[in-house]
Amino acid sequence: MGDFMEIRRSEKAGIHITSIVGQDLPLEAKKNVAGVAGLALLEAHNPQLGFEIRIKKNIKPGSGIGSSAASAAGTVFGINYLLGNPYSATELVPFAMEGERLACGSAHADNVAPALLGGFTLVRSTDPLDVIKLPTPLELTTTVIHPKIEVKTADARAVLKKRVSLEKAINQWANVGALVASLYEEDYDLLSRALVDEIVEPSRSILIPYFAQLKSACQEAGALGSGISGSGPSVFALSRGMTTAHKVAQAMQNVYEKTDIPFEIHVSPVKQSGVSILEDIS
Repeated sequence: MGDFMEIRRSEKAGIHITSIVGQDLPLEAKKNVAGVAGLALLEAHNPQLGFEIRIKKNIKPGSGIGSSAASAAGTVFGINYLLGNPYSATELVPFAMEGERLACGSAHADNVAPALLGGFTLVRSTDPLDVIKLPTPLELTTTVIHPKIEVKTADARAVLKKRVSLEKAINQWANVGALVASLYEEDYDLLSRALVDEIVEPSRSILIPYFAQLKSACQEAGALGSGISGSGPSVFALSRGMTTAHKVAQAMQNVYEKTDIPFEIHVSPVKQSGVSILEDIS
C-alpha cells in the first residue's frame, strides 16, 4: 500500500504539482503537504531550483495509515535523489515534517520517519530531532482494516485526555520499553504482551465503529495484538507469519461485512526499507 510519485526537474523555480490522481487535493504547493515538504527542502538547499510533481494517491487522507506522510516523504526523497542524494534519510525527516505541520498543525515525525527509514522507528525527540531505527523481526506481518469513514487527526486529538494517572503512565512506559526489547530480541511473546495502549486507545476507540469486536476477532484469529493505526479509523493487527495474518484479515472481514460500512483490508510484511525508486526518469 502506498503512493506513487513522478518527480522531474523544472526550469521554473519552486515546486509545481501538475496532477493528483485518486484524491481531490489542492495542486497549489503551499496548500499541499508534498509541496510544503518540497519547498522546505529547497529553502535549505537552493530556492532557485524547481521540480515538477505528479502524484497518484492510493492512501486516502484521514485513513490513519499515513497519507500525508507518504506524500511528504516521497517528495523529499525523490527531490534528494535527483539532486544526487546530498541528504541522508534521517536528514530528510525535518523537511517531511513540515508537510505534517500543514496536515495536522504540528511538525511530528511519527509517520515520516518510518516512511523514509523503513521498518520500526523510535522518535525520542523532535527538538532536537533524535530518531532511532529499530530492528524488525523477520516473520512480523501486518493486517490493516480501513473502514471508509474519516476520522480527522484534529478530532482524534481533541478526545484525548489532558492528564493521565501515574499508574497508567508507568504501565505505558513499561509496555513501550518491552516493545523495543521484543524487537531487538525477536521475542514474539513479549511483543504480544507489550501491545497494550492504556492512554490513547481507550479514548479514540469510541470514534471507530465495532472496534471492540475487531480486537476480539483479531485475538481469536491468532494475532499478537492489535490497535488503532495512527489517529484512526484504520485498525492494525500484528501477527507472526503470513498465514496467521490472512486469518486475521478474514476475521476482520467477518466483523465488518455484517455492517453497512465499506472497508478495505491490507496484508503485508513490514517493509525493511523506506521510500524507493521505481524508475529513474532523470
